[in-house]
Amino acid sequence: MRMLLAFALCCAFAVGAQPLQREGLAATPQQAPPVFAARGTVQLAFTPWDNAEAMIVDAIRGAKQQILVQAFSFTSRALAHALIAAKRRGVEVQVMADREQTFSGEASRIPDLVKAGIPVTLEVRYQSAHNKVMVIDAGTVYAAVITGSYNWTYAAQYKNAENVLILRDNPDVVHAYAANWSRHHADALPYAEQ
Repeated sequence: MRMLLAFALCCAFAVGAQPLQREGLAATPQQAPPVFAARGTVQLAFTPWDNAEAMIVDAIRGAKQQILVQAFSFTSRALAHALIAAKRRGVEVQVMADREQTFSGEASRIPDLVKAGIPVTLEVRYQSAHNKVMVIDAGTVYAAVITGSYNWTYAAQYKNAENVLILRDNPDVVHAYAANWSRHHADALPYAEQ
């Protein structure tokens, strides 16, 4: 029976049938991912050997105008303090986080960010809003994107095997990440304590 079902699915896809959409998500056409020219610089770190947290804190300290954050899990005190300090020196900081992770444990730093006046929205549309992204100063000469497997957590630095990249001097990449942040933000809900 399984072989027959597998064969039927293969035949359906071969003739152009659309894959089944997960319940609750609107069907959207699949696009070919964009390709951007390799340019600029790439700074990278691999934990637990490299101090990725300090590298990210330095990038946050260098922000001049804006930091847009997408977080799956956010428990790092150092990163929270750096974002709060950026907000206090006049940088616009906005955070978007996975709702389930935000309320799943006592170690979340999201309430600290909210108390500091940082606008936080929660993603609820997906099973997991698993992005780990910071877009810094999009549209300026200081623009950067921070991404990788690295969650904004203590465990990502000290317990896990993770990677993080900081991409600079590539406006097309920064623009793509900023546009994706905005697309997610349009569906996110304002943070409200449970």
